[in-house]
Amino acid sequence: MKRRPHLAPCVIAAGFLLGALVRWPYGYYVLLRWVTCASAVFVCYTAYGWERMAWVWVLAFVAVLFNPLVPVHLSRPIWQPIDTLAAVLFIAAAATLAAPRGK
Repeated sequence: MKRRPHLAPCVIAAGFLLGALVRWPYGYYVLLRWVTCASAVFVCYTAYGWERMAWVWVLAFVAVLFNPLVPVHLSRPIWQPIDTLAAVLFIAAAATLAAPRGK
């Protein structure tokens, strides 16, 4: 787990994002924003420490898009592919990011 501290936040965020494809009360989507943004910030910070700048930029964009303080308002048909793509990004980050040997 020392080489992959981002694994749990990635899996949790991906689960929430895929869960958003089903209809939920509005509170779920508010929680989704908090979970996704926090997870993206954590994984972004971790990737920055490992000097994986491509992941830093991608996850920073995800954090801004899903930020709960200044929300981006889009319709449900637009959010669904965004949620799916973000879930795929988190799964890809979980699978490919790891601490460099010796760090």
